[in-house]
Amino acid sequence: MSQTLPGVRTSSPDRGARPGVTPAGTRVRTTLRALTLLTPCFLPLASPAGAQVRDRARLVAALDSAARAHVESLTVPGVSVAVVRGADTLLMRGYGMVDLEWSVPTPEDASASYEIGSVTKQFTAAAVLQLVEQGKLDLDADVSEVLPEFDTRGHRVPVRRLLDHTSGIKGYTEMPVFGELVAKKLPRDTLVSLVEAEPFEFEPGTAQIYNNSAFFLLGLIIEKASGQSYEDYVREHFFAALGMRDSYYCSERDVHAHAAHGYDGGPTGLRKKGYLDHTWPFAAGSLCSSARDLVTWNRALHGGRVLSAASYREMTTPRPLLDGTAIQYGMGLGISERAGHRLIAHGGGINGFLSEGRYFPDDDLIIVVLQNSAASPAPGVLAGAFEDLVLGPVPEPRAVALDVDLDALVGDYAGPVRGSHMHMAVGRDGDQITLMGGGQSEPMRPTYVGEGVWVDRGTRLWFVTPGGTATELRIAQGSGHYVLGRVGR
Repeated sequence: MSQTLPGVRTSSPDRGARPGVTPAGTRVRTTLRALTLLTPCFLPLASPAGAQVRDRARLVAALDSAARAHVESLTVPGVSVAVVRGADTLLMRGYGMVDLEWSVPTPEDASASYEIGSVTKQFTAAAVLQLVEQGKLDLDADVSEVLPEFDTRGHRVPVRRLLDHTSGIKGYTEMPVFGELVAKKLPRDTLVSLVEAEPFEFEPGTAQIYNNSAFFLLGLIIEKASGQSYEDYVREHFFAALGMRDSYYCSERDVHAHAAHGYDGGPTGLRKKGYLDHTWPFAAGSLCSSARDLVTWNRALHGGRVLSAASYREMTTPRPLLDGTAIQYGMGLGISERAGHRLIAHGGGINGFLSEGRYFPDDDLIIVVLQNSAASPAPGVLAGAFEDLVLGPVPEPRAVALDVDLDALVGDYAGPVRGSHMHMAVGRDGDQITLMGGGQSEPMRPTYVGEGVWVDRGTRLWFVTPGGTATELRIAQGSGHYVLGRVGR
């Protein structure tokens, strides 16, 4: 049974390795290239080459053509998409099938609802910030003060560190035992007990590893502070308040009109999604929504109808690590830029579904792609194609002359990454550094872009060299900032 959980994508022959939980709950080997596919897809992904289209009619036709091409894949049953620029809805419709067994077409009005996985996290973050505005929560309060039933094992964990994946708490979707739990309906404190028994992966605030446990705990904190269940809170304060009629807390039992059926990839093609009890994704990934509702949400969130200006700024401004290092994740949202265009976004993955939501504030551009398949091509590919058509393609990074001592960087480095402990061997080949780790068959050869930074697709690499010789390798990938310490000499 395939089990894809919030923010975790399982491995299959046609999708590439994704560190996390396999159907048997076992570990998979982590490589640096695999980690570039690991984070929720708020960084631009590879997309078909394309040029910016300026004429509206031609642009709409090109967007429609890209969506139709996406669902021509045998592993993509259907998608609902939205591309909205300011007051202009360029594209909002469904393609393909929401149900393969009965050949049910995806509603053309983009009203089909999908499990949106980790796109849920921005709703959770917004709920926390609303409660802060009401004086019911303090972002700087220690988790042990607001959730005394959770043992922080002597660590001080401010609530804000739960919101940006810098808490150091072990992620439950990366624990092998969780594979045995996903299909069972048990008290939620079962999971809390499993998580608190695990040692922290790093001291809070010193690194960043994408963390579903933190958002599960935030759901409990919301319930305690508000006096409502998480499900009731989001329904009342977001869905009902904003008129999001296709949105709700997902259920493995309830019947909802226009709900898409999800499919997982298998060795011989698609199959029905693996069973997952929605006790467990909870505030990390248990919401369902439609493309048209997510446009409503983006307009409201980024238009000042959900949070005060101060709270919105808090949500969309990444807080640096304790050593001052900048990260690319605010609160429930990735914060980055695409070829000079600011980008606020998040992706999601859960059994049978993948989702992508992106907002470009400088362009007032919303892109939503919801897919009822957890197989590739992922919705980030289609979202990237939409971006290319509206904003123009992203240029390749430009290499600059090397101005660092590569010999001071050569060596072995190790440290925690999501779902694994990575060992990375750094070598040199002339004026090029090479990186080998995990199951790579060929070394990575990143592009040097200056100021001690190398890039490879969505990954940035640099070294900490306090005495001239590197002591740490830093790997930054959206919602991950991994710190690998030098081992040996």
